[in-house]
Amino acid sequence: MKRSIALVLMATLLIPFSLFAQGGKEAVVDENAPVTVQYWTHEDPARTDLENELIATFMAQNPNITVVRTTQSSAKQIELVQTAFAANQGPDMFNLPIENQYAYITNYRVAPVDYQAAGYANKQDLLDNYVEGVLDTVTVDGEVYGLPLELTNWAIYVNKKIFRDAGLNPETDYPKTWEEMADVSEKLVIRDGDILIRRGFDFRYPYYLTFFVPMVEQLGGELISSDGKQAIVNDDAWIKALTYMQEWGPSGRNLGSPTYKNARKLFNLDNNDIAMAHSGLYQEGRIEADNPEFFESGEWMVIPYPVFEDAVRDVASCYYGHFFMVNIDSDPAVQKAAWKLAGFLLSHGEDYLTRGGNIIQPTKALFASDTLKNMPYSDVFINDMGRAHMIYYGANSAEIQTQIRYAVESVMLSGVSPQKALATLRSAVQEIIDEQ
Repeated sequence: MKRSIALVLMATLLIPFSLFAQGGKEAVVDENAPVTVQYWTHEDPARTDLENELIATFMAQNPNITVVRTTQSSAKQIELVQTAFAANQGPDMFNLPIENQYAYITNYRVAPVDYQAAGYANKQDLLDNYVEGVLDTVTVDGEVYGLPLELTNWAIYVNKKIFRDAGLNPETDYPKTWEEMADVSEKLVIRDGDILIRRGFDFRYPYYLTFFVPMVEQLGGELISSDGKQAIVNDDAWIKALTYMQEWGPSGRNLGSPTYKNARKLFNLDNNDIAMAHSGLYQEGRIEADNPEFFESGEWMVIPYPVFEDAVRDVASCYYGHFFMVNIDSDPAVQKAAWKLAGFLLSHGEDYLTRGGNIIQPTKALFASDTLKNMPYSDVFINDMGRAHMIYYGANSAEIQTQIRYAVESVMLSGVSPQKALATLRSAVQEIIDEQ
């Protein structure tokens, strides 16, 4: 009951003062009047350098527009945007992961794309520039509500030196299945008692919608039924996936745990403490920035997302998007300037890829470019994207991910049986979707 009240309160906070306000898309505005665009985004040093440069150019070309760019950590950004909108003081333009951002569409907090301000003749012109289906995620009742800053999927980064140190050949002994992932990790780990000094692989907790739901789907399960009415489809698939995580954790084979430092953050340092980690193509840029010697050494590689031996579906890690969105309560002239800024930034897709932290913007032009094709292991990411789908992004997807986190971490850390964890998860997720 308390959770239900909290969800109702959350929805109330997200509703603007004027529910039916349509921003100023059709309003007549003076495009030469001075305006300031407050742009909030998550921290990323490489992208910050590029965007500061691009924004300076944009303001020089549009002297009436001032852009104030504000950054926070990814987790803090999610919280601050929510708090600001609840106080009706949200930023003019912002981006979040779509699973955290979709509710701003369904609660009427963001404006439809102003196609011409963003540099497109019309909606069809916009759609024609992007990979098919990408904008479906932010299209509601025929209107597009966001432009993709980046589209990201994860594969597995491998430290070749650690494989060889354990007597394995990284080119042939890397894991293709989840069963092999556990067995290979067992050969790679170094323990001090029960403490893992070196992990073979570990998951990217707590992003369970991205990596864990696809594992369930490989076994024939679903998070939500196709008609959207039933939560947690195919118990056997969920129980097997939860059992795998239980066996992975401290009370099982002791191969990893949410209590350890994020494996992705350790990988770049090449300190013999993590052999494999989940991450996206952007990780390459971070390796190069954090540890140029390791980046140039040829001692790392990227392998596809594994599947279970008895998988009934070949499903890779979900991809997710960060979308530029514009506050519907911002002044009409500010909205137009914000869409103009978004369009300008997104017209530099190859710069974002090469100088902005290896960010992939899903335009047809970029996917066809030699720039993307020539990046190390880009083929692995592109091929995995072809066997993946967009992360679940319902209005309460963030709350659903939290419930999956409770289920997985209860079996890993608290000794809860997979069956009991699944029953609790089903009840919680069913309640969430029934209230949507």
